Amino acid sequence: MTTPRDKLTLAEVCAELRISRSTFYDWRAKGRAPRCIKLPNGDLRIRRADLDRWLAALEDAA
Repeated sequence: MTTPRDKLTLAEVCAELRISRSTFYDWRAKGRAPRCIKLPNGDLRIRRADLDRWLAALEDAA
């Protein structure tokens, strides 16, 4: 079962990665960002599991 903490806000993801919102949106436009959930109000959420998988894939590529 998922909890609200399983879904991170864009601000939380940017703070964790130490990047700006504009950098995240640039990565997203280029298809390089983790999978996002777009809410009806336009806000984005990122599942913790998707962020962790995305980071692991970057580690393998390094």
